[in-house]
Order: sequence, then C-alpha cells, then structure tokens
Amino acid sequence: MDRSFFARDVVTVARALLGAKLLVDGIGGTIVETEAYDASDPASHSFKGPGVRNAAMFGPAGAAYVYRIYGLHHCLNLTCGAGAAVLIRALAPTDGLERMRARRATTQADALLCAGPGRLCRALDIDLALDGAALDRPPFVLTGRTEEPAILATPRIGITRAADVPWRFVLAGSPSLSRAVRG
Repeated sequence: MDRSFFARDVVTVARALLGAKLLVDGIGGTIVETEAYDASDPASHSFKGPGVRNAAMFGPAGAAYVYRIYGLHHCLNLTCGAGAAVLIRALAPTDGLERMRARRATTQADALLCAGPGRLCRALDIDLALDGAALDRPPFVLTGRTEEPAILATPRIGITRAADVPWRFVLAGSPSLSRAVRG
C-alpha cells in the first residue's frame, strides 16, 4: 500500500484496512479490528490540536502514530492526515508466531497473541521508535486485502468520550478480536 491509500476519509480507511496484512520486520498478520479517530472527535488525541505527542497525526498520511498508554503499553495508529488516524486494535497472527510468543512471554493460543492494541504492539515489537515512520517502507509491509470481507461496525471501546460513535470495525466472526461483539 502506498501513502495515497491513507489520504482518504478515516472511516473509509478504517474499513478498508480490515483483511489487509500488516507485517513489521516480517512478523504480523491480518488486520481484524480497527477504530477511526479524527480531529473533530473529542475522543481523538488530535482534538485539541497538534502537540509533541500527536505530531505524527498532523503529518503526512501513511505514517505510524505510536503512543504509550497507562505508562505500560504502546498503541499503533496509521495516519490519514489532518489529525486523523486508525487505531489497529487486533490482528489474526499469521507470520512469526514463535517470535510473537517469545516477545509476549506467553503460551496463549494463536488467536490471542495480537488481540488488543497493547498485545499487538508487544508481539510485533512496536514502540515509540516507530512513531512517525512511513508505512510504505521497512520495517512495515502492508498488503491490501484480496476480497471484500464481512464487516461489522460497533461503538468504540476503552474510551469515555464519544464512546457511542460506531467507528470500531471488525471482521465478522474473527476469534482474534480484542473484545467480542455484543448483540
């Protein structure tokens, strides 16, 4: 995927990323869960404008925006420009499962290795060093999906502001989601 893929409406990109393959240094899998955030969204890091922490969100589309949450975990977002980014919430792991297991120091089932933004970043060894990195250059490899998957839209999770906005997108039936779809 080149940067033009990301230079679109953030909701369109969040949906289009489902079923795409994300690798970091050859390790990763299929994107199964995303959330969209833009500058008009009170839940977005860009809502109050550019700053040191969120600078990548205001840079060119097609870059990584990585931040720490709770002082422990990293989260990976893919920027769409103008203060918009897509949080990658979960992958169905396909490449480098043993490395993922070692990085996470776990014997969990494959489906759980990247089920959640913190688990995903730990398994793929994503940290602040990748903040602002171009997604169309190593260590990243992003490959578009080959078929149109069944997609469900749900309210976002893990936030308090604008939590009812249905900008969380999941591959229907995936066992690798960070949280099951209710209802």
